[in-house]
Amino acid sequence: MDYADARKRMVDGQLRPNKVTDLRLLEAMRELPRESFLPPAVQARAYTDEEVPLPGGRALLEPMILARLLQLAAVRPGDRALVLGAGTGYGAAVLARMGARVTAVESDAALLAVARVALPACLPAGAVRLEAASPAAGFAGSAPYDVVLIEGEVPEVPPALAKQLAEGGRLVGVIGDGRRNGRAVLGQKLGGSFTTSAVFDCAAAPLPAFARSVGFVF
Repeated sequence: MDYADARKRMVDGQLRPNKVTDLRLLEAMRELPRESFLPPAVQARAYTDEEVPLPGGRALLEPMILARLLQLAAVRPGDRALVLGAGTGYGAAVLARMGARVTAVESDAALLAVARVALPACLPAGAVRLEAASPAAGFAGSAPYDVVLIEGEVPEVPPALAKQLAEGGRLVGVIGDGRRNGRAVLGQKLGGSFTTSAVFDCAAAPLPAFARSVGFVF
């Protein structure tokens, strides 16, 4: 398979027709080998216009959804970025290629193993700080962040994440009820207050770490 040609077709056939206009974002996704962030058995699906299944019931976001989320985040070179539920590291790699300083948090050992190979192969040393931890708590050690990307569907934005945003910071992700009928949201911290707004409909695999706790029923 000619992966370079597939990347170009992904950008020209999936991203540009769906209102993705950020040139740095388009260039990053044209250059990064998305297939390197997938297990060998599913690499041939790297550039399809759908999410790609990963171990543990997870999935690599559909290219168009990831691109539109990152465009919403209005990433600037030098931004301090946090990726939660980073999976195999592709979203973190795109942010780093756009010039952000990235911390990526993932708890699944199998996905981390892929990320630890793919990220150094595609980016300069230290471009992404990869942390093995629960993403639901964010990562206060490197806060505050200008950009937070939640790379999957969650039922709500945990309050702890808003506290880790810098003034003027942006958070993007997908809010839904686990039935893949979610809404992409943009959260912003302005004047010390955090507000979110729904932007477009989309489907994404739920992130187990963000699932609501089930209480006792009497």
